[in-house]
Amino acid sequence: MLEFENVSKSFWTGKQRKIILDQASFTVELGNSLGILAPNGTGKTTIINMMAGLEKPDEGAIRRNCRVSFPLGFMGGLVAKHNAKENARYIAQLYGLDPDYVEAFCRWLCNLDEYFDMPVGTYSSGMKARLNFALLLALDFDIYLIDEGMPSTTDVTFNKRAGSILRDRLKAATIVVVSHQAQTLEKFCRSAAVLRDGKLHMFDTLEEAKALYDYQTQG
Repeated sequence: MLEFENVSKSFWTGKQRKIILDQASFTVELGNSLGILAPNGTGKTTIINMMAGLEKPDEGAIRRNCRVSFPLGFMGGLVAKHNAKENARYIAQLYGLDPDYVEAFCRWLCNLDEYFDMPVGTYSSGMKARLNFALLLALDFDIYLIDEGMPSTTDVTFNKRAGSILRDRLKAATIVVVSHQAQTLEKFCRSAAVLRDGKLHMFDTLEEAKALYDYQTQG
């Protein structure tokens, strides 16, 4: 499971302190995917990054007693001066996987042709997104993290291949997805939470969360 215990996080904007989480405690149990509804600019990406271990809380503890993915579309894991082959093999070693398999999987899925052996710094944003997505799918996680604000790819062939693999993978995995739209959560989640003013309000059903979220955003 993934557990937050009395977690607080805030940023100084230059004018005031923006509170993302204030003494939040919750647990994501394996087998129970969670959706988090929050308006834009309230810290959805920060929460996802804390879940992945990319950002640390100001206070409290985050425990990962399972394999938690990096966020879908995360760009920070690639080394720009290295090519896709070198990045794939390095990340495979970090996760204790066969570098030959991860390289071959990414070559097949990304379809980058000669660019696969060129520095990632020369890639377009779409090409980087394809490589990151492929790396995510090459690894095996218990919990997958999805942020609606992350970059996507417009490559139709890649989307078809990757989408099919992702759907199969998610059948046996747990999902945490953050969004400002309830429709996005309906594809993945049964339980949900609403983030507002640093407080995370947990609900057993998405319908309950939607009711509070609609009331707050319309009020």
